[in-house]
Amino acid sequence: MKLSFSPEDEQFREEVAAWLAANLGGEFEIIRGRGGPGDEHSFVEERKAWERKLAEGGWTCIGWPKQYGGRGASIEQQVIFNEEYARAGGPGRMGHIGETLTGPTLIAFGSEAQKERYLPGILAGREFWCQGYSEPSAGSDLANVKTKARLDESGGRWLINGQKVWTSLAHESQYVFVIARTDPDSVAHRGLGFFLLAMDQPGVTVRPIEQLTGTSEFNEVFFDDAVCAADDIVGAPGEGWKVAMGLLGFERGVSTLGQQMLFQNEFDEVVRIAKANGAARDPALRQRIAEAHVGLRIMRFNSMRMLSGGGDDGSLQKEAMIYKLYWSSWHRNLGKLAMDVLGAEGEIIAGAPYELNRLQSLYLFTRADTIYGGTNQIQRNIIAERALGMPREPRGQEN
Repeated sequence: MKLSFSPEDEQFREEVAAWLAANLGGEFEIIRGRGGPGDEHSFVEERKAWERKLAEGGWTCIGWPKQYGGRGASIEQQVIFNEEYARAGGPGRMGHIGETLTGPTLIAFGSEAQKERYLPGILAGREFWCQGYSEPSAGSDLANVKTKARLDESGGRWLINGQKVWTSLAHESQYVFVIARTDPDSVAHRGLGFFLLAMDQPGVTVRPIEQLTGTSEFNEVFFDDAVCAADDIVGAPGEGWKVAMGLLGFERGVSTLGQQMLFQNEFDEVVRIAKANGAARDPALRQRIAEAHVGLRIMRFNSMRMLSGGGDDGSLQKEAMIYKLYWSSWHRNLGKLAMDVLGAEGEIIAGAPYELNRLQSLYLFTRADTIYGGTNQIQRNIIAERALGMPREPRGQEN
């Protein structure tokens, strides 16, 4: 793993920093550091405009191959971009799902027609995607999905029926990728398909889910004969699990760098407040702030390590197996630290309508981190079975 950067990489850093300094101001000043976890509902239209601005400067999808409009940036350059983006106070990315999940998945598994149709809108910052994986009975156990896809041969289309849940920013997205069963009699990871659907159609209903924070960036999404073109299945029917797992590899890959950028902004805010209100003079809090800083650096170095051996199909080294468990626990602890730094102020809200400050929202939002995307318990099973090669314990066996 490389921990240093070449002169060419440092020149790239200067280019990134100069562009951000020149453009992340004026009309975009208001969104500096906004749009992170628990704050995704903020300044949505301004952040969409920022995506278009990034695209104009050639700063979207920089890791994509040049043939698809990216810069073909190396892992080191992608790390540099995310570091400088965080340092400049860049807002949470509205195009995150499309750029880091949909795009790489289509590049790896999609047809040329799918690439031509969908990649340009993502690259230009005009079209946004959401993720149709989790269901009421298929969260950590993703292979338990019940949503079905039926091929209507007379109409030359797939008809999708079912429900997805915890769908981030579905109400702001033009498209969704969906895992659904092409074989109604199949079980577990067999008989699945990976579909690309337009959100703006009669067969799709989006219902916001209000959270502890009072915001609704998550949604339920219902499909009632939602239409998917016959050629908008990625791979063949029955290959959905392979494509879905490839996408999760990308999620634990380069996209982790953007996530850490948001974490850095949150940590910096905690430090700023600790200095301002005197909490930094408390030895115990100062020690926890130092531990949080060290943990964030470890997260970054492990990301560089696991990305160094990644494949073009989303496959990653075994080190990637620990990432979700690590970051979710770290982020939860940052939320606790934020409340302790705020002190009594963290427990006070002025009155109705109740509006949380950013750190209060962070604390409440991080309650979910160790649950969604696979609970910490499930993550430990994954590490044991897939990274360490330990045998799976038979169902019903007790220790």
